Amino acid sequence: MDIAILAPASVLVLWSLIMLFWMAGARLPAAKKLGIDIAAKPGGRGPDFDAQVPENVAWKSHNYTHLMEQPTLFYATVMILAIAGGGHGLNLYLAWGYVILRILHSVWQATINLVNFRFLLFLASTICLLIMAINALWITLF
Repeated sequence: MDIAILAPASVLVLWSLIMLFWMAGARLPAAKKLGIDIAAKPGGRGPDFDAQVPENVAWKSHNYTHLMEQPTLFYATVMILAIAGGGHGLNLYLAWGYVILRILHSVWQATINLVNFRFLLFLASTICLLIMAINALWITLF
């Protein structure tokens, strides 16, 4: 098993938790400032709250959601590569590239959030993941 490729996956897990705390740290004071009692309405969800807070507060929530979407494919791909012995060389560099680009994407979306550049970060990270996924398929088939 190539465990080196598990390091970038571990970093992305930790980064996702950092984004969770950043989101909460932005949302809770915003709710208090707006006089929103988060305990008043049973069954409330985060997206319901986003419409009531300033956009720059909601951006953190949007990014946290993004970190729960495509990165799940990254984690699966990393596990396949690690188990199949493909977690080194190019795949390892691609995994680190993916994580670095996703962290940059998070910071950009949570602060500046101009979509044109954010999309380029997303596209670049997706290309890293695509190549890793193709390599994982190749390793497992041949």
